[in-house]
Amino acid sequence: MKYVENVKSQMRKGMLEYCILLLLHKEQTYASDIIQKLKEACLIVVEGTLYPLLTRLKNEELLSYEWIESTQGPPRKYYRLTEKGEECLGELEASWCELNETVNHIANK
Repeated sequence: MKYVENVKSQMRKGMLEYCILLLLHKEQTYASDIIQKLKEACLIVVEGTLYPLLTRLKNEELLSYEWIESTQGPPRKYYRLTEKGEECLGELEASWCELNETVNHIANK
C-alpha cells in the first residue's frame, strides 16, 4: 500500500539523524562504516542521503571530523560527536523515550 510505504519512509527519515548520533556516540566512524552499521540494523541508507546529512550535522556543530591516514588508499574522514552533539543526543534520547511511552500507552489501551 503506497500510503503505508510513505509513512514508513517518513518514520525512517525521522530516526536517521538520531541513529547516526547514536553510532557516533560509541566511536568515531568512517562514513562507509556508518552506512554498513545502518544496513546491519535494517535501516537502508545510500551515500547520496548520508553525506548531505553528515554535512548538515557538522554545520550544526553536532559533529566534527578528522582525516586519518589509511593503509589502503587515501586518508579517510572520520566523524565524531562534539560536546554539542552529545547534548543533542541526550535530548533526542529523552524525546525517543517519551514517544515510545506514548505509543505503547496508546497501543495497550
